[in-house]
Amino acid sequence: MPLIHVTNRAGDSYSVDADTGLSLMDVLRERGDVEAICGGSCACATCHVHIEESWLTQVGAPESDEQALLEYSLERQPGSRLACQVRINNALDGLVLHVAASEG
Repeated sequence: MPLIHVTNRAGDSYSVDADTGLSLMDVLRERGDVEAICGGSCACATCHVHIEESWLTQVGAPESDEQALLEYSLERQPGSRLACQVRINNALDGLVLHVAASEG
């Protein structure tokens, strides 16, 4: 079970054990840290997170649909990803991320 290190919008940090196969969105939504309005269908960007640079290779690059949504985000950074599009696997044990500020 990979351990994910999160800093939420309030600036609070915590670590959470995450089941493989789930998306990061599932873990963050359960804790109330992202809205995930579209339920994970890559249609809203309300699960926007910033992956720390040292983890970008393991997480991988966004696909074209995700990239298109992120292009319109005021909070976009080099490590921006939609949490709904990142599947948890054992290679992500120790992953560090920050939940992006709400744009609403």
